[in-house]
Amino acid sequence: MIPADSQSKPDNGAEADAVPDQRPRHVRWVLTTQALDKLLDHFSANRDEAGRQYEMMRIKLVRYFECRRCAAAEDLADETINRVARRMDEGENIFNLPAYFSSVARLVFMEWLREPEHTSVPLDEIPEMSSEQQVEDEQKEARFFCLDQCLDKLPPEKKTLMLTYFHQEKRARINLRKQLADGLGIPLNALRIRVHRIRIVVENCVRVCMAERGFSRNTTAY
Repeated sequence: MIPADSQSKPDNGAEADAVPDQRPRHVRWVLTTQALDKLLDHFSANRDEAGRQYEMMRIKLVRYFECRRCAAAEDLADETINRVARRMDEGENIFNLPAYFSSVARLVFMEWLREPEHTSVPLDEIPEMSSEQQVEDEQKEARFFCLDQCLDKLPPEKKTLMLTYFHQEKRARINLRKQLADGLGIPLNALRIRVHRIRIVVENCVRVCMAERGFSRNTTAY
C-alpha cells in the first residue's frame, strides 16, 4: 500500500516534477478463478464437458504454435487462453469462441516473433519465404484446420478418445494408453483397433477437406 504522505499533492510544480512516476507498467495479468469459471461456462454449462473442451482447445493452440516452430508452444497457448479469459472477465461478449481464440493466437504469435531473442531483424526486414515454403506452411495450416473440423464431426466420446490417445509423448503416451484401455475395460490391442477405425474415418474426412481447399488428397491427419 502507498503511504498516506506520498499520496498528498506537492506544494508546487517543481516538487511535482521531482516526484518520479512509480505506477507499475506492463503488469502481467494472472488468470483468476473467476475468469476461469467464466471461460469454462462459455465452453459448456456442464463442468465436465467444459473441462474437456478446454483441454481440446489448449491442444489445438499448442499445435498451432508448434507448426510455426515456436519453442515455447505451451507457454504461448496458455498466454492465449489467459487473454481470452481476461476479455470475458472484463465483460466482452464473444459469440464465436473458436474464431476468437484463433485471432488472439495470431496476435500472440506476432508478438512472440517481434521479441529480440526470436528474430534479429525487424519484421519488415525479414526475407520473404520461398514459394515452396509458403505452400508448405499453407498446407500445414490447412491440414490442421481440416483435422479440427473433422474431429468436431465425431461423436464427443470418439473425439475425446482420439485426442487422448495421441496426447503426450514417448513413455507418458504408453502409460496413458494403458490407462485408457483399463478405463474402457478392453485390452490394449482392442483399443488400438478401435482408434485405428476412427482414424480411418478422420483421415478420409481430412483428405476430402484438403481437396476442397485446393490441396492434394494425399495427406495424413496425424
